[in-house]
Amino acid sequence: MTATTFKYWLEYLGLRAVSGILSLMPIETASHLSGKFWRLVAPWFFRHKRALTHLREAYPEKTQAEIETIARDMWECLGRVFAETLRLPELYKSGRIDSAELCAAVAPIIAQGKGVVMCSAHQGNWEVGALGLMQCGVEPTGIYRHVKNPMVDQFLLDLRAPFYPTGLMAKGPETAMRLMRHVKRGGCLAILADLREWGGLDVPFFGRPAPSTPFPAILARNLDSALCVAQIVRDDHVRFRIRVQQIDVPHTDDKDADILVATARLQAAIESNIRSRPEHWMWAHQRWGLAPD
Repeated sequence: MTATTFKYWLEYLGLRAVSGILSLMPIETASHLSGKFWRLVAPWFFRHKRALTHLREAYPEKTQAEIETIARDMWECLGRVFAETLRLPELYKSGRIDSAELCAAVAPIIAQGKGVVMCSAHQGNWEVGALGLMQCGVEPTGIYRHVKNPMVDQFLLDLRAPFYPTGLMAKGPETAMRLMRHVKRGGCLAILADLREWGGLDVPFFGRPAPSTPFPAILARNLDSALCVAQIVRDDHVRFRIRVQQIDVPHTDDKDADILVATARLQAAIESNIRSRPEHWMWAHQRWGLAPD
């Protein structure tokens, strides 16, 4: 057994052990304890320093104490997401997700036979978006990025896949074509659109150019589908509300310009959602095109 394989086994067994322990608790207790643990431990690692740097640049008017509070609140939120992701079936059936606004926004579009590109950010608990679509009777397709550890990757995929009945696909060239066909047939794509995209379009994000995925705008512009942004709002006691905004996609003779404008509007909407609850977004991510992790 190689050192890498041994490490992977340790990570996988550790994850299964934590999952087993958390499954013995009420979901509110598991979420609370995981959040407090992350809040305590995460600031000791290098990503905390990166989060503080990003927060200072995004909010130059805030004091260092305010920045530190947001960062620690962020780690607590991420810890909660970790525990809740291990309990997705229970979360789905628990009545803790208010998807009324989501259903009201999506139902008329689906009824017209149009496709929907539903974007969201790593905010609140991003897994809730697919659960909300399922509650609306919409079967989304999704994209995921492989985790390096193949055993952990498969474990997480098995947890998430049931909430993407039309497919949860790894990112790749063939995947893009499959997703385009799905949306063109009137399907719904659920996609996280707030990550750095090497080779993407540089559009403003918190006052700085940020390489952003043009894929949602390409689908909406070329397929005449709806482009929407869902904000997952975390409330107390492991409860969530899903707010939705539709993005205006221009259709002029200049397709490339239309895609650039739509991408900028999409990122502006995501930024606005983050500003409303900055403690719930993933500030440690290298969003502004620094060297890869």
